[in-house]
Amino acid sequence: MSKDPLYVDEDDHVTKARQLIRDSQLRGLPVLNRDGNVVGIVTIQDMLKITSTRSNVTVSGFVTETPLVTVDDDMKDVAKHLLTGMYVILPVVESADVPRLVGVVSPIDVFGHMDPEKIPDKNIGEIMSTKLSTCTAQDLVTKVWDKMLESDFTGLPVVDEKGKPLGMITRFDILKRGGARIGTEERVRSKDVMRVEQLMSTPLYSIDPKATLREAIGVMLKGEFGRISVVDDGKLVGIVDRHDLIEAIFGVVQ
Repeated sequence: MSKDPLYVDEDDHVTKARQLIRDSQLRGLPVLNRDGNVVGIVTIQDMLKITSTRSNVTVSGFVTETPLVTVDDDMKDVAKHLLTGMYVILPVVESADVPRLVGVVSPIDVFGHMDPEKIPDKNIGEIMSTKLSTCTAQDLVTKVWDKMLESDFTGLPVVDEKGKPLGMITRFDILKRGGARIGTEERVRSKDVMRVEQLMSTPLYSIDPKATLREAIGVMLKGEFGRISVVDDGKLVGIVDRHDLIEAIFGVVQ
């Protein structure tokens, strides 16, 4: 687990949570109640729903309940929790009876402390998702934002008119530039239209479908990516994300 994590109280304003997530490049934060006990998490996905620069809305309205993970839990059980709830992080508490925050665990934490010899000998092509959802550099950020909210994607590959992959746009790319604050009324009024090419991450970090799980984990650890494009002969053929890897490594299913 990662120790001494940042967190928010359920009575804090959501704008504070958004600021912490954006400034620290986090995917989520533990939430504590007035007694200092863990009640759940807020995620970058929740922050994309905030359309105002100032808000009196508190974190309590955005909390996602999570399983209680303790310092003594087996890694496979934690991996199952991460996968079944598709959680970006899980708070770690002292014990089931003492839900005091002592750390957080994420897929990246799990990957970083695995014995390489215990990683199954599989290729990425065996586990990648081939149901692709993409966007173009000229697409409006609001269109991509809506697609992420509706589908719960963490990011979309950006392709050209011939389908050649150019880069990736993620929830964090949108959040850090304030693109998610373009609400319905502002979309109608705004003349300053933001397009994907202004926010997308380049160059594209990709992997070959013949690459091993170990190689994919290495790429994720190096860049702390949540998902990687799978490219074969210059063509986008799939996507592999951290939850795909967890399922393949630990043999647990959603």
